Amino acid sequence: MENKASFLPQEGEARPSRCPDNSAFKQQKLPAWKPQLTIATVLSSFFLTGAFCLPVGVCLILSANSVREIQIDYSDKCSDCSKLRENSSNWNKECHCSVNFTLKEDILGDVFMYYGLQNFYQNHRRYMISRNDAQLLGRNVNIQKSYCAPFTTYQNGTPMAPCGAIANSMFNDTIDLFYNFNSSVIQVPLLKTGNSWWTDKNVKFRNPKSYNLSSAFAGTARPPYWQKPVYLLDEEDERNNGYVNDDFIIWMRVSAFATFRNLYRRVSRIRQFADGLPAGNYTFHISYNFPVTKFKGRKHVILSTVVWCGGSNPFLGIAYVVSGTVATLTGFVITAIHLKLRKKKTYFQK
Repeated sequence: MENKASFLPQEGEARPSRCPDNSAFKQQKLPAWKPQLTIATVLSSFFLTGAFCLPVGVCLILSANSVREIQIDYSDKCSDCSKLRENSSNWNKECHCSVNFTLKEDILGDVFMYYGLQNFYQNHRRYMISRNDAQLLGRNVNIQKSYCAPFTTYQNGTPMAPCGAIANSMFNDTIDLFYNFNSSVIQVPLLKTGNSWWTDKNVKFRNPKSYNLSSAFAGTARPPYWQKPVYLLDEEDERNNGYVNDDFIIWMRVSAFATFRNLYRRVSRIRQFADGLPAGNYTFHISYNFPVTKFKGRKHVILSTVVWCGGSNPFLGIAYVVSGTVATLTGFVITAIHLKLRKKKTYFQK
């Protein structure tokens, strides 16, 4: 065994220095600004914060309240279709229902159609990672080594395209809007493209390269709960088909909460709808495919406008108002304490 004394510095040898270099950075001599907290600077900070947050919060709340929105729950109104979808063996059977509603006033400006789900938890870790981003970029990858399991391949070895639980549970109700004008029924023109984020559409999702999509996805199969393969999501528009389909891209961006809404369509401002949706009677024609009964969920369809700060969500405005109120009240409390202590100090000096 080697003698431990051999590791110790011998007599006359210089010990290695553990002191940091004599630089301004390591010696902490860099120029720094140290604020002098006086009563004037502290109070001015609190009152200025309150003066900024309060009016901004009020403006945000007023803007959010100016959004025109109508929300319709069609879970019970399509009860027959809901019962049909409780049995998974009926996946290939079509079921349609209609929901009537009335707009008492015109909805002017750009009108957006959303679908909403309630009690659908997308924030489970196993669910959120159940996807293969390389596959969604159009690359030829081995999905069996990904987090897509158990939605990777069928028993005969055919890979699923796209794979994973997120894609498999894609919302697949079809919703059309009709305007009942006098004795005629007019279909409201809806835009199904341009609804997803530009980065998602052009960077994160790409189709495999081939002379057509059907050959690009040859040798793959649709997910179990899909009614058609991925290359038939939009047969009318090649730029909105396959992995770059807007409905698919929007669904793949999971929500943090159990109750959420996703953009489905935009009203095309042409003909009678150039200024928005006129007042009158309307009908939603729904092809009911997405089951929600088993997890006690609800489905909604929402028509809404937007303002400069977004949609109908007052949370940000309330947060600003609360922050401004707290800052202002804190400033008054500090002022009262300061005046009280100053009076005591003046009294004892006398």
